[in-house]
Amino acid sequence: MTVRKIVGEKGHTVVTVLAGDLVSKAVETLGTHKIGAVVVSDGADGVAGILSERDIVRWIAKSGASVLERKVGDLMTSDVVTCTLDDTIADLMGIMTRGKFRHLPVVIDGKLAGIVSIGDVVKYRIAEAEFEARAMRDYIATG
Repeated sequence: MTVRKIVGEKGHTVVTVLAGDLVSKAVETLGTHKIGAVVVSDGADGVAGILSERDIVRWIAKSGASVLERKVGDLMTSDVVTCTLDDTIADLMGIMTRGKFRHLPVVIDGKLAGIVSIGDVVKYRIAEAEFEARAMRDYIATG
């Protein structure tokens, strides 16, 4: 299964903020949409960075609540690891595990086309495992 299927079912809509926005606005956006990360848009269709709830918590632990009044661009991860529509669930599991990422923006020709979360990966991996188990049971039953 590929990212194309996930994005096809989930949709291409991605919640974004701008690097110049305050971190407090990003926190509000995360809460409003009940999500764990926002993509930082470059103002066009590209990805300038990503900011997760975990990033914000680490910054608050290090520097205090005043980070909420800083710019998103000060806290975001700017060296963003992305995926493509042709990446597989196995590819994503490897990328997310090695990098300890929970969210991967999907990029097509340099443009933001979606986002995949660890929850999406788990959901589709479970579906694959259930399909494989059913196929094995059917094969054994017709043995």
